[in-house]
Amino acid sequence: MQSALVILSLVLGQTTDEPPLRKEPPAKAITEKASPWDVTRTIEVGGQKRSYHFHLPTGYTPKKAFPLVVALHGAGMTARVMEWFSGLTPKADEAGFIVVYPNGTGTFQTWNAGAFPGRFNRSDDIGFLDKLLDDVESIANVDTKRIYVTGMSNGGMMSYRVGAELSHRVAAIAPVAGTLALAKWEPKHPMPVLHFHGTEDNLVPYKGSPKFSPDFVTFRSIEDTIRICVKANGSDETPKVSELPTPKDKLKVTRKEYPAGPAGAEVILYVVEGGGHIWPGRPIPGLFLGPTTYNIAANDVIWDFFKQHSRK
Repeated sequence: MQSALVILSLVLGQTTDEPPLRKEPPAKAITEKASPWDVTRTIEVGGQKRSYHFHLPTGYTPKKAFPLVVALHGAGMTARVMEWFSGLTPKADEAGFIVVYPNGTGTFQTWNAGAFPGRFNRSDDIGFLDKLLDDVESIANVDTKRIYVTGMSNGGMMSYRVGAELSHRVAAIAPVAGTLALAKWEPKHPMPVLHFHGTEDNLVPYKGSPKFSPDFVTFRSIEDTIRICVKANGSDETPKVSELPTPKDKLKVTRKEYPAGPAGAEVILYVVEGGGHIWPGRPIPGLFLGPTTYNIAANDVIWDFFKQHSRK
């Protein structure tokens, strides 16, 4: 797994240039500056300096509260690479939401998401993301009932942890190619979940870690992950299953919707048959990540899902 992360960091780290950005603008500058607006900000958590990339969408005005999407990169990536990899900034401009891309820690820029790589990463990432939300709310007009989290791979794992431990602030989560790495998933408030996963994902396998895997790379299967979320959310245990059209490539996409119960939240899983470690609808930077599909665009589906949910 470490060798895979090294390759991933080298490949993704060379896919896009990161132009220098203005840093630490005064709050007044952001609230009065015409959008779009891109900056890098730093905050201190537990004596450690942490950073994130911040994007105000086209059409932003401080006179209106805007939804916020937190996008968590995968291991071996950075905030700016995640911005390119996901393509969420153009979607933010189109749909009208603020998007932030936090940076992880360590050599491989990981998140303390649970079983892996939590045994090696002891950073207070929940404290960081909680304080990040405070920081964003201090410089922009955020609709605090419409805060959402998505993430790729290890970032997807971390989005599950955020959904459980910051359910008082987050309205919904959308993990991509990541699994639940916590021993338990018990949000204090029902947490809507949208998950994307390829069946041929070799980095975070759909069926979970094979028996010969070492303990430190043990992954829960996606079916088990969804089952845990369905139970915790009080969702209907019998999914509504539908197959999507495949006009652009041969990879079949199956949608499994577990409707919300009387006081719960829905869980939706998109399964990409034959798909690899991918963000559906986006190009892949290396063949070792596996096949991608353009039959669905994750960003469109994610935003359609997010905008249906607000925190009560």
